[in-house]
Amino acid sequence: MEKYSFSHKDSKPADLKALESLIFGPVPSRRLGRSLGINNIPAKTCSYSCVYCQLGKTTNMTTKRQLFYKPEDIYKEVKNKLERTISRKERVDYLTFVPDGEPTLDVNLRKAISLLKHIGIPVAVLTNASLLWHNDVRESLLEADYVSVKIDAVSQNLWKSINRPHKSLKISEIWEGIREFTKMFKGTIVSETMLIGDIKYGSEFEKIVKCLGELNKIEKAYIAIPTRPPTEKWVKPAREEVINRAFQVFSAKLGVDRVEYLIGYEGNAFAFTGNVEKDLLSITAVHPMRKEAVAESLKKANADWKVVEKLLKESKLIELEYEGNKYYMRKLAHRRRTYTQ
Repeated sequence: MEKYSFSHKDSKPADLKALESLIFGPVPSRRLGRSLGINNIPAKTCSYSCVYCQLGKTTNMTTKRQLFYKPEDIYKEVKNKLERTISRKERVDYLTFVPDGEPTLDVNLRKAISLLKHIGIPVAVLTNASLLWHNDVRESLLEADYVSVKIDAVSQNLWKSINRPHKSLKISEIWEGIREFTKMFKGTIVSETMLIGDIKYGSEFEKIVKCLGELNKIEKAYIAIPTRPPTEKWVKPAREEVINRAFQVFSAKLGVDRVEYLIGYEGNAFAFTGNVEKDLLSITAVHPMRKEAVAESLKKANADWKVVEKLLKESKLIELEYEGNKYYMRKLAHRRRTYTQ
């Protein structure tokens, strides 16, 4: 493999100028470290039109795979971007397909991944999983190193109200496709579940985790909230109590080490800096801590409970209760005091 080895003969031809903007970053990612983004789909060409999407409503709703950009052009532009990045002594941990639409709609995705693998940097694909029930889509992802599948709901009505899928899609077929893919795939698979306010989840978390439990290759189940302006103005992040309940339900089935938050906080989770306040906020941004665990962390840091009281008073930390136990979670940014679910 080339592993960061470039030459001037790979420089970008003039006719690739328009493609240059489709390779972006590297950007920091808690899941992927330093990620170089690949935008292989034109804006808002998607099989979903999620209510929380930061890019607005889908303008080209489709499930038909098409040719958008030549794999060879994507490959060349990635190499050019990497060359400039490395010249600035920046690190790249993943090449990530995270476009302005659904990446698997690219009919040449498999070839693009195959070409990029020659560079020697792991390739990741973030997909809504809606097309995994097609054999060719599953096969196109097999050479990737890391795949994230979106699972916001498994109940038909809730799925439709949150993800607003193409009319031809069926949640049962999607789930069967995900199951088949996990049997075939040799890399890392994670899931992501977006939680929003004004949604009555009821027993949906139990239903989701039951399905996830059937996918024993799922390395992490991420619980996320909208962190950027959404398509629909009514969309708000789910309340901390709801997020905590989802975490407890997921971790009871999958194990606490396989469930994490993605709630928009920066910094290195579980990075012990010597600053007890910073460390507590870092950890509780990833998952809630039981009162006993917080007390143990304070003891190791030679600190007392006044640290927690201070963070609660400053509204940086929130105290929650679940099944008789107290938990502490980092308070969500910009939480409106008048918002209720």
